[in-house]
Amino acid sequence: MLGKRFALQGVLVAALGLVTGTAAADGISIPHAVHKLKNGMTVILSEDHSLPLVAVNVSYNVGSRFEAPKRTGFAHLFEHLMFMGTKRAPTGAFDQWMESTGGSNNAWTSEDRTDYFDVGPKTILPLLLWLEADRLRDLGPLMTKKKVDAQREVVRNERRQTGENTPYGKVEFRLPELLYPEGHPYHHPVIGSHEDLEAATVEDVKEFFATWYDPANASLVVAGDFGPAETLDRIKTYFESIPSRGAPKDPKSPGFPEGASSLKTVVRETLEDEVELPKVIMAWQTPKHFAPGDGELDLLGNVLAGGKASRLYKALVYEQKIAQSVEAVQQSGTLGSRFVVGVLARPGVPLERIEKAIDAELQRARTKPVSAEELTRVKNVVETDFVARLEGVQQRASILNMYQAEVGTPDYAERDLERYRKATADGIRAVAEQWLRPDARVILRVVPKGKKP
Repeated sequence: MLGKRFALQGVLVAALGLVTGTAAADGISIPHAVHKLKNGMTVILSEDHSLPLVAVNVSYNVGSRFEAPKRTGFAHLFEHLMFMGTKRAPTGAFDQWMESTGGSNNAWTSEDRTDYFDVGPKTILPLLLWLEADRLRDLGPLMTKKKVDAQREVVRNERRQTGENTPYGKVEFRLPELLYPEGHPYHHPVIGSHEDLEAATVEDVKEFFATWYDPANASLVVAGDFGPAETLDRIKTYFESIPSRGAPKDPKSPGFPEGASSLKTVVRETLEDEVELPKVIMAWQTPKHFAPGDGELDLLGNVLAGGKASRLYKALVYEQKIAQSVEAVQQSGTLGSRFVVGVLARPGVPLERIEKAIDAELQRARTKPVSAEELTRVKNVVETDFVARLEGVQQRASILNMYQAEVGTPDYAERDLERYRKATADGIRAVAEQWLRPDARVILRVVPKGKKP
């Protein structure tokens, strides 16, 4: 137990070393052991007895980019269907049994994978594991039209509430369609379209489950206060007898260049929406997660819009007083990423002026290295955030599964953070020059209804 606690303390010492400018001798690690079940499922155990809590995280290598044409939204639909119950745990029992014993659960879907997580007092670990194994074994084969219809409407309503009827929400639907070419797996939004969701049949759903919800296509993390030998035995009892068809093939995008943008020009569009103030969104295709340049663009996003000391905030909000708010972020993905800048205009400010001001700051980023003070500030922010994510067992379990899914090993924390520590001012400038080209991007404007030029 001492060794595990010291490993986590090493993270805190490393962060303190960066903030104070001293050398951080301690390495960063998340204590864990990896096991492989006979059916191909990866099991990662991360023991930590500092609190009487446990977290279970199950990651399936399936997201919206794995969907077939005319079947968009299936990955996210299945996130909902996974809570619809089996013979042993009928509809509603998953939440009811877990919550009645002090636990909670949730899930999310991205372009690249679907993640389910449970957390609670250590005494409920057997229940958490049993529930996850039960639905992996039986939920797909027992799927019915009634279950599909119920969750189909829930997802369609979610699309309306979180996108269609939310100010600026349509951007999340339209931006990937403009940024990635037809046929690219990131071209459609994660939530899918109404037409494709309506067209989904029970047979479609069962086949999707059989293909992607396979033990060999999943990794299971248990983190927190548990006995590793006993827990591994229990996992084998619950999961190892679940049959596998083998890990499915990861469909890659034909003709999408790795290490380069497929955009060759500026793509412009204006959307009308139920909003009071107009907004400008600019987006670029950028390197995939953990590829060279990805970390530098994370840091640049912070330089541009990370708080009131950032460049876009100072220039557009404070000095020129033409913007209400600014944002800039590297949204990393397994096949590729996107760098997005968004600026909400003040009343009466022409969007041409907003674009010109954004371009001035981007040109500055492409031609001049960030200052030593800026670089220190954003590195401190990144490292502090990194440490904060390791403090809870739920977040730790999620991070271990993310590393396993994206780089093939959960032992990646040190190398992940090292990307940011080694970043240089000139390296950030060079990456901005290479990827944030003014002639290869999407410029999307959102304007109030009736104000489209």
